[in-house]
Amino acid sequence: MSYFARRGRAFVAGVALLGLLVGVVNELSSGSDDSQPSSISPGQGTTASDTTVAGDPGAGAAGVEGTVPGDTATTLANTATTTPFVARTDVLVDPASFGRPYSATVPGVLTFRGNPTRSYYGTGPVPRTQPQTIWQYPGAGNPMCGESSEYGNVRVWCGTGWTGQPAVFERDGRTWVVFGAYDWKVHFVDAATGQDIIPPFATDDLAKGNVTIDPDGYPLVYVGSRDNYLRVIAFDGTEPRELWKLNGRTDDRMHNDDWDAAPLVLNDHLIEGGENSWFYGIKLNRGYAADGRVTVNPAMTFRVPGWDQQLIDDLGSKDPKRVSLEASVSVSGDTAWLNSSGGLVQGWDISSLRTGQGQVSRTFRFWTGDDSDASIVPDDQGFLFVGAEVDRNNSRAQSTGQLLKLDPSKPDDPVVWSIDVNNGVDSGTWATPIVTGDVVIWNTKPGKVYGIDRATGEILWKLSVTAPVLSSPSLVDGVLIQADGNGTIHAYDLSSPRTMPTELWSVTLDANIESTPVVWNGRIYVGTRAGYVYCIGLPA
Repeated sequence: MSYFARRGRAFVAGVALLGLLVGVVNELSSGSDDSQPSSISPGQGTTASDTTVAGDPGAGAAGVEGTVPGDTATTLANTATTTPFVARTDVLVDPASFGRPYSATVPGVLTFRGNPTRSYYGTGPVPRTQPQTIWQYPGAGNPMCGESSEYGNVRVWCGTGWTGQPAVFERDGRTWVVFGAYDWKVHFVDAATGQDIIPPFATDDLAKGNVTIDPDGYPLVYVGSRDNYLRVIAFDGTEPRELWKLNGRTDDRMHNDDWDAAPLVLNDHLIEGGENSWFYGIKLNRGYAADGRVTVNPAMTFRVPGWDQQLIDDLGSKDPKRVSLEASVSVSGDTAWLNSSGGLVQGWDISSLRTGQGQVSRTFRFWTGDDSDASIVPDDQGFLFVGAEVDRNNSRAQSTGQLLKLDPSKPDDPVVWSIDVNNGVDSGTWATPIVTGDVVIWNTKPGKVYGIDRATGEILWKLSVTAPVLSSPSLVDGVLIQADGNGTIHAYDLSSPRTMPTELWSVTLDANIESTPVVWNGRIYVGTRAGYVYCIGLPA
């Protein structure tokens, strides 16, 4: 995310020097219709809490190491490909691993936005000339569709939604593409051919949750469904096997029982938030049986609420039980960061998953006022980038803005800057932002993409994709990939992030693209609401 301070000073100096060689960058103002950063008072519910919850976590330490085949910042990517990175082991996730792959064991984009800080998008080279559709899955005339009920209304759902980013990774000499879809199945597809590697795994409702592939090399996928279950599925045989599942339909659930968010696996622990508004830590106890097949023996280590009484009181009559955890959890250092449908930002100290000592405890609390499906991006400097929708549109949401930078070291007044992009109900952002160098890239549902000065919150530029946007942006090789509600994937030259991007090419598919595209070895994988997943790239 920007000035690369605090840790890895030698590496930072190299990046900074390379950045200077790029040249002088230009700043473009966005025009009089754009709101600029505002200074707000912390208001209700901004102080940290000392809530503690007992747990029985396992021992050990985890880290990320290896080299970076691609990164959010072009200069960082080019430097890091030759710079070995060894992560700290005194925290669960080294903050300096920001923008780097999740795993040195399994090459790929293994989870939503690629890693625990939700800041890794894949590898190039990304096409700078017009690409084409390499394959469509399934074949034409056979869309992935299924019926499902929402608030009592049954309708047909097709393809992949906003939680449908595929995982793309290398295993046994081939590239796998794994995703859940609205045909009630989790699919395992060969990236080269667009054909099934093994048969799909059938769930009992929409398999709409973001998938996560095990980062330690176990042949396991972690995925949630609308059938109430979070599952661990093995893919080490000729067909997938369910090893374990967790029911979200609990008596003490606050809202729903779906699982949208992409889990994380750290130090043999699965951590995940559910739409029932509970945050879970589960010791997986992964291993192998005598016949060589992968096994798990999960045990709950903690379960803590995604809400508190202050939040319920503050929401008042504005649907106070709709406080689900739909945004994917982020982790930096020993802190897990949660955002909720009630607008509650929480930081939880989960160091006990590493040390085997003590309890998990809440260390930070801030209320944005409104629904959020955007994952928090905790950067390498300790700041948080938090997005909010305009849904309840209460007075708190109107005062805090929808694009925020927070400093959790100042819990009583954490807002560094905020930007008001409130254009009425159904505006704001669903997207998880990009932080590249000293610029933040963020889009809003009405179809605007903003380049924002990371330090000050000044809007440097704004472009329109002329359609609604739920899909989060991706950035590899200085090319910004943005999908929109018209079914178009746009590619912009972002080699100079402070300057208005120019469009390199676009590809229009068959329907609304809500899912976030993944880039791997220069090819782009994305699903649409028409019922298909596509591979886009240059022919071999």
